[in-house]
Amino acid sequence: MKDNIKILLLVICCILLPTSCIEEEEFANTPEGNFEQLWKIIDEKYCFFEYKGIDWNAVHDEYAAKIKPNMSSENLFEVLSKMLFVLKDGHVNLSSAHNTSYYDEWYQNYPWNYNAEIVSQYYLGRASTDYRTAAGLKYKILDDNIGYVRYESFQNGVGDGNLDEVLLYLAPCNGLIIDVRDNKGGNLTNSTRIAARFTNEKVLTGYIRHKTGKGHNDFSDPIAIYVEPSKGVRWQKKVVVLTNRRCYSATNDFVNNMKDLPNVTLLGDKTGGGSGLPFSSELPNGWTIRFSASPIFDRNMQQIEFGIEPDVKVNMDPKDEQRNKDTLIEEARKLLNK
Repeated sequence: MKDNIKILLLVICCILLPTSCIEEEEFANTPEGNFEQLWKIIDEKYCFFEYKGIDWNAVHDEYAAKIKPNMSSENLFEVLSKMLFVLKDGHVNLSSAHNTSYYDEWYQNYPWNYNAEIVSQYYLGRASTDYRTAAGLKYKILDDNIGYVRYESFQNGVGDGNLDEVLLYLAPCNGLIIDVRDNKGGNLTNSTRIAARFTNEKVLTGYIRHKTGKGHNDFSDPIAIYVEPSKGVRWQKKVVVLTNRRCYSATNDFVNNMKDLPNVTLLGDKTGGGSGLPFSSELPNGWTIRFSASPIFDRNMQQIEFGIEPDVKVNMDPKDEQRNKDTLIEEARKLLNK
């Protein structure tokens, strides 16, 4: 009787979830097999083909000709990595036993607009004596009564209790600078948790779509994304968010969340982008492939994969750097003191 019940449940599973009961096509652990598996995974699950105007079939033909039966592991990795660079996506990473491919043109050849030494020595100062820390946040009150918060990675978790303490300490300030330059991302939960401290109302900030099939345009209907006000301490004054081209992934998401909130100004350079939620899979030889699978849009259903423009465009002035001044911080202070 128990065996009959198990068989019945299996049949129901295959009716309701047909894709989970059909095995994926398996490729041999050869250079050709690994190439075909990688191409197929991206073909069926990558989410930006149409937006980026990529002919993935043509890419297959170009790179299949470069695959040789007796090529070394290192040469195979090089060819596969170059094929993936066609996607122009920092979220696409092929990881082998000896290396990880990484597309970095999203920030190369752009002004850096950040000098870590100047910020560390002339704005933050010494830890514990000149500035405070709370999880991944470094914060202080500048001498013109402007609050300054430096957040270097969304990988560093920030709890609600810490955020309460930080905002209460900075409450007497006339305005607040949030510096996320060079922050290459991390956990989206931290992005939403911090943004929730800067609104008193539920705000639509964007949409997300998910792949529903193997076709390049097989997506779900857009699902709305909101920032809802935190139940903790909320900031009520002006805010300037400092950005540069090295703001990526979860930082791009944070900037998108903040740009539509009241009293918030984005200042600096366009962000680096990275709006596709990553997904991972594996090749026959054990190498792993990470890629963008679910696109996120802004509140107007516009793509933010290639970055978000600032409200106020400011680049670092070399003359300021010679005087150990950060042009973006100084411009933000002027804006907040008006």
